[in-house]
Amino acid sequence: MSFDDLYQEVILDHYKNPRNFGPLDNPTESVKLFNPLCGDTITVDIRVGEDDRVEACSFHGHGCAISQASASMLTEQVRGKSREQALALIDRFKEAMRGERSFDELGDEIGEGIALQGVRKFPVRVKCATLAWNALQKALRGESGTEEVYG
Repeated sequence: MSFDDLYQEVILDHYKNPRNFGPLDNPTESVKLFNPLCGDTITVDIRVGEDDRVEACSFHGHGCAISQASASMLTEQVRGKSREQALALIDRFKEAMRGERSFDELGDEIGEGIALQGVRKFPVRVKCATLAWNALQKALRGESGTEEVYG
């Protein structure tokens, strides 16, 4: 089995069996974003504790396999991180998706998100992969309730 096949399996698993899917009870922040190019809509809910760490992160909405799988992977990677750590991870992930940094540089901090590196070959799909990450970034910056169009 090739790495591409393995990565496709990881993406399909997160799409078919999303982690942390559904509205979060008592979120600190909630941000909804829409990508008109493919119709993806993602809402990311977070709860940040008094220690400024992400206690919980979930997503809901609908969209393509890439946007849904990426959102699922995201929710697993930010739990327990400080706001600053989560924002830094988002920046590094988006840089990797734009080809400005290697996914190898992200190491273990990206977890199964490494499977998304093949998406870079399809620039229009990068917006799908980063939609939830953009929503989380806004949530962590306290821009709750915003609904914006990315496309």
